Amino acid sequence: GSERSASIGFVKGQISSGQEEAIKRLFKPEFRNRLDETVYFKALPVEVVKNIVLKFVHELESQLKERKISFSLSDEAVEYLANQGFDPEFGARPMARLIQREIKDPLADEILFGKLQGGGRVKINLKDGKLVFDY
Repeated sequence: GSERSASIGFVKGQISSGQEEAIKRLFKPEFRNRLDETVYFKALPVEVVKNIVLKFVHELESQLKERKISFSLSDEAVEYLANQGFDPEFGARPMARLIQREIKDPLADEILFGKLQGGGRVKINLKDGKLVFDY
């Protein structure tokens, strides 16, 4: 239970005075007094963010399977998506928009009008800081 919770982002131990001061600045005492507890989180490690990328990739793979399309991402492409789709303030929330813009939209164009109309295989790599699609 609690040991596992600590490993997935919960912070145990003392909080810094800076954290306490930030909470006092942001929230009025009336609100803070209604809270039972304050839970602090560590930033997500890059390996966890990569796993989030892979989760989105697996979802897309199953959607494309019915159209007889398979695709794979190079390790560099996964790392690029992990870095671009993670925001220290918002966590991995921007990831879905990034994958929509960088992968789903280009694939949709090829499925509707291009090389993937009858199915196929796509390898997504990183070249010069951009994702490139090999059909």
